[in-house]
This record gives sequence, structure tokens and C-alpha cells, in this order.
Amino acid sequence: MNPNSEDIIYLDDAGTLHGLFRKRLKRSPDHPAYRSYDKANKSWYDTSWKEVAREVARWQQAMSNMGLKKGDRVALSLRNCKEWVVYEQAALSLGLVVVPLYTDDRPDNIAYILIDAAAKLLLVQDPARLKRLAAAIQDVSSLKRIVVLGDGEDYANDERVVYADDWLPDSAQLANETSSDTHALATIVYTSGTTGRPKGVMLSHHNILSNCHSVLTMLKVLPADLFLSFLPLSHTLERTGGYYLPMMAGSTVAYARSIPQLAEDLATVKPTIMIAVPRIFERVHDRIQQQMAKGAALKRLLFRLTVNVGWHKFEREQGRRGWHPKLLLWPLLRRLVAGKVLARLGGRLRVVVSGGAALCPTIARSFIGLGLPLVQGYGLTETSPVISVNTLEDNIPESVGLPLRGTEVRLGNNSELEVKNASIMLGYWNNHAATAAIIDNEGWLSTGDQAHIEHNHIFITGRIKDILVLSNGEKVPPADMEQTIQLDPLIEQVMIVGEGKAYLGALVVLNAELWHATAQKLGVDSMDRNSLRDKKVIQEVSRRIAEQLHDFPSYAKIRRLYLTLEPWTVDNGLLTPTMKTKRNKVMELLENEVERLYR
Repeated sequence: MNPNSEDIIYLDDAGTLHGLFRKRLKRSPDHPAYRSYDKANKSWYDTSWKEVAREVARWQQAMSNMGLKKGDRVALSLRNCKEWVVYEQAALSLGLVVVPLYTDDRPDNIAYILIDAAAKLLLVQDPARLKRLAAAIQDVSSLKRIVVLGDGEDYANDERVVYADDWLPDSAQLANETSSDTHALATIVYTSGTTGRPKGVMLSHHNILSNCHSVLTMLKVLPADLFLSFLPLSHTLERTGGYYLPMMAGSTVAYARSIPQLAEDLATVKPTIMIAVPRIFERVHDRIQQQMAKGAALKRLLFRLTVNVGWHKFEREQGRRGWHPKLLLWPLLRRLVAGKVLARLGGRLRVVVSGGAALCPTIARSFIGLGLPLVQGYGLTETSPVISVNTLEDNIPESVGLPLRGTEVRLGNNSELEVKNASIMLGYWNNHAATAAIIDNEGWLSTGDQAHIEHNHIFITGRIKDILVLSNGEKVPPADMEQTIQLDPLIEQVMIVGEGKAYLGALVVLNAELWHATAQKLGVDSMDRNSLRDKKVIQEVSRRIAEQLHDFPSYAKIRRLYLTLEPWTVDNGLLTPTMKTKRNKVMELLENEVERLYR
């Protein structure tokens, strides 16, 4: 196998997701499949495909010994690691249906999912994680076995619990796949909806494989490529893009240790491909801006000049602008500025995909101007998940890209984007009404997003349900405004309100670390929560918000603010596990404060 030549396993050859694994094992048994960090030795090590297969065989045998039947559901609450793949491949080989859980989800939510899916087997990260879940899952009667990685305290009070080392056989032979039905149900992925209980999205082997293959027709991925995986594998974007797709292409995946250690891992691992969400770029951008603010004026000037020249260079390469004398500065600016920033990201990235939410054009322009090969994509869990992606050759950063090959798109009522392709889910688990509400009789799926299509690129303009209608009839899509406001480092989270009102207000969570310095500058006591109501503080935050929104239309004026230092989190029920704000929950919590904004 030539690592610099494509080695794609095609859809028909794979058949199923486990068939994909077996084909990869046969083609490149000694090629590194996964790179992991050994805490004991404080070093990274590789695991080949044949080594992964040996572990899959052990889990396969243990699951078979349980007497699980084809179609039974098995769940896992595991951070990103090769064991995630091993467990799932063993389950898929037996025709079992995998239910991924977010490791940081609320215990009551996890219990709901386990009950709804009637899961019979659960794999848990470690004893500490099980201890957190124990009370919530005590009465989940469908669970026959709970397997825990690692070792630790005795759970004699729950006879279902066993440690993996005790449960797995020392060795086993990889058995033949039980089912080769490509259209069979492979997984149920529960969407962390911002309203109501999560719904179980049913995805078949064919749904996911067709999505991977369509992406690979637009982005070139090679066996020589090294992915860095840090988005949770329970998120369909990472699972498809950072697990199945590299397997289909024969690439290696390195598992980051944690988000706090991401910067160090990037510099050490030096990936060539990375999948991220906008929040990662926002945080890096914030740090750069804070460093620029503390630095000399010349440093800020050089940075702005680099982004400006780099952006012109990008636009020229895309065929949208001509040559300009300032492009002669690029080699120098790359060496002095851009190269140093890219080195912090490993220095080898050739494709970076942003998905999961809208990427702010200002941030996209900054990173692309620095020479980062950044493309934005778009999709839904219900579409396995990718619907569209920009290519390196045809990249309009303000858009979410070109529809994947084989994907039809159209605009329905209220400019809602509707899609049709082979990756659309089988439906929602145990919820026919919800399925019928999103997929029509002809197979078109309603995304819930407003859009327009230009130059064959899709531009998302708002979320239909999130549109605010003011009392004067003005329709305001808050998402872009909120995203832009959060570019100010002092503002950690924001939610715009004003449905049925005469003007817009905003609920703002301030960055606790930066609040103290801001309060001192304004001459107020940062330890006194009443300071958040001080006129000087309100004026300062209002000024910052207005500055961020200066390029928006006239309707984008925030006239009233409520400030707090209490963050919205998954634990307090105000964020979904995918970090989306539960607007209705925030409104319930701050109902009185919102009323005061309009008195």
C-alpha cells in the first residue's frame, strides 16, 4: 500500500460498517490504525489494524456469551479511545444496535435513553463515571450487564457490574459477521434537542457508509493522513468524519487526551486533518486577540496586515480576485506571523473541517488569512450527518458548502432547506409521528433551517424555530448576532430575547476571569454581584455589543441587558451535550429578569 495514494474501500465492497472494518484489516493489517497516549510511560504509541482485530474478537466472544440476539441494543459511555471502536465493531459483527451516550450528559438523561432503547449492555468509562450514574440507572430493568473499564471499588450491591478485564476472555478468534444486510439498523443516536426529551435517530449501515463515500468524493483523504480526534464520538459528526471515514480511506486516527491538553497534543501529534466545531476556533481566536491587545502596536499591525494579505491570496487562488503588489509581502509575513500561529496547530494541517454549528465569517477570515486550509460543512444527525461541505478548490467561507454528491436540495415554505439522499435516517426510534413530521412521503427531509442557494453553495440564514418576531412584525434571526457578540472575550455566552416585544434584549453571561479586570477598570467591586447592575457596567457591555454588531442591519440593536456570572452548562440543564443553548430552559430560569427588561 502506498500511503500517498488513495486506498478507498467502496460502499459495495464494505456492505456494512463491520464489513468496512474487515476489508480494512485485510488491505492494511500492519498499518497504524490508532495512536493513543500511555499515561504510565508518558508517550504515544500506535495500534495496527490486526492488533485492533484481536481485541474485537475478545469483545465479540464476551458479547456472544451473553446470549445477545441480532437487533438487541447495546450502549456505551466512553471518551474517545480505541476501545470505543473495538466495542462497537464487536457489537456490529453480531448484528447488535449501538447506542452512544455523551460522557458528560446528565445521569437522568442517560437513564431515559437506556430505558427508551431497552439497552441490554452498557460499557462505562471508569468506576468514577459509574458512581455518578449508579443511582439513575439502578432501576433500568433492561440492563443485564454493566461493564467498566479499569479497576477500582467493588460494586457488590449491583450484580450486573463487572470489570472488563474479568469479563473478557484472554483471547478469541474473530468470528464471521452475523448479518451482511447493508440496510439494517446499525445505531440509534439520541439527538440532544433544545426542547423536550431527546429523540433516537435510527441510522443504517448504508446511511453512514454512503455519507462517508460522498464526503470522500469532495475531500481527498490518504492512508498517510493523521486525524486528531477530540470531538466526542457520541456526536455523529466525529463518528462519521473521525472514525468511519478514516477507516474507509485507510488513515490513522490519534486520540487527543482532553480539551485542556488539546494545544499540547496538536503540537506533539502534528495531525494533517482535523474536524472541529466553531467553539474551538472561537477560543483560539479569543486568545490571539487577548495577546494582541497586550502586545505592541507594531505586533497588532503586523497581524492585521498578515490576515489582510493572506485573505487576498486566498481569494486570488479561488479565482475571485486578481494579483496585487501586497502579495509580495506574503513570504515575509508567513515567516514572521502566520507560520508561528500554524505551528501551534502542529504545522502540517492540510484540511480542517468546521461543523456542528455556524462558523462566524470574521473568525473564518482570520484563520484562512493566516493560511489555515479551513472549510465549513453542514449537516444533521438525521442525515448521517453531512449534507454539504466546501472543498479546498471551491471554498466560500460564508456558506456551508456544496451539496454532497447524490444529495438533492430545495427550498420549501419559508425558505426552509429540504434535502434528499441515501444518508437520510430510517426514522426516529419509537416515534412515528416525529418521523412523519420531518420526512415527507417522497423522502424529502425538512432541516428546520432557513437558507438560500447561490453558485450552488448553501447559505444558512437562520433557524426557523429560533426566529424572533418583534411587535412591529420585524423578523430577527438571533443566531448570527449571538455568535458575533461572543467574539468579545468578555462575553462568554449570550441569548437574545424579544419575541412579541418592541425591541431586543440580551441575557449575557460574562467571562468570570476577565470580569475582575473589567470591574477594576470601571471602579466597581467585582465581588459584589450588585455591580453587574451598575450603570457603568451596563454601558460598557452595551458598547462592546454595539461594536460587534456594527455591520448588522438596523434591526440588530440590543436595548436592554441582563448580566450574570453564572454559566449555562450541561449539568444545570441549560445546555445540550452538544453545547447548544436550551432557549426555553434559560427563559424559564430567567423569566423574571426578562420581564424586567421590558418594564
